[in-house]
Amino acid sequence: MVFTLGKDWQVEPIAGDTGTAFMGTNKEEKLFLKQNTSPFLAALAIEEITPRLVWAKRLVSGDTITAQEWKNGRSLHKSEMTQKSVAELLHRLHHLPVLKKILGQIGGKTVTPFELLNQYFRGLNPQLRSHPLLKDVANRLRSKQPNFARSNYEVCHGDLNHKNWLLSDHNQLYLVDWESALIADPALDLSMLMYHYVPRENWQEWLTSYYALGGEELPPDLEARVHWYVLMRLLLNVKDAYERGRFHEMNQDIIKLSQVLNEQSLL
Repeated sequence: MVFTLGKDWQVEPIAGDTGTAFMGTNKEEKLFLKQNTSPFLAALAIEEITPRLVWAKRLVSGDTITAQEWKNGRSLHKSEMTQKSVAELLHRLHHLPVLKKILGQIGGKTVTPFELLNQYFRGLNPQLRSHPLLKDVANRLRSKQPNFARSNYEVCHGDLNHKNWLLSDHNQLYLVDWESALIADPALDLSMLMYHYVPRENWQEWLTSYYALGGEELPPDLEARVHWYVLMRLLLNVKDAYERGRFHEMNQDIIKLSQVLNEQSLL
């Protein structure tokens, strides 16, 4: 994609990105530019969940470009994902009614467990459909769908990889890359955080601390909901890897499924 901001600006792609992110510089001024990002970005910037939005423009091609304040900093390390600052930012995201209202108004998806199961079974290859372990997990998930009211759904980021957390040089934490944002059970977000970054024996302690931020007690069904979404995500990963021909990744995820199921299963 080629575009200009004016004769005094230089625009360079950011290495390692997907080709949609750029750095714009003009003397001492620097901006983070992103192509066709979510219109939800403005609301997130107002709440300081993501860096300040400077402007948004529509190009002649029909593409949109957003410019955000450039923040010198780095992504979080895996070992930092259990820090209180992560829980605090995530808790705030999950408890801002205005964000849920705005995301709904601009067409954000509301995703239920039933819809995730449909996503898995839709076009599922017969080899995967008949695989004993995958079949067993899918049947368990179908029979034990979380009974969590849609009225309690909140905005979820949808991809809480440690690389999507930006820690600025001034120690301000942000959550970036919002293309996967949705309205869902907050346990969907928590499941990724728990599975990838929190040791299983520390789940209850971390989740208790997370709910204590709002003066709430840990819901008795939360661990079961988190466990459900962990297994659901792994099933979807298996399907995606198969369809991409990444069979080594697929087999690794099948092994992970077996390991999760053999732990203290809540299903």
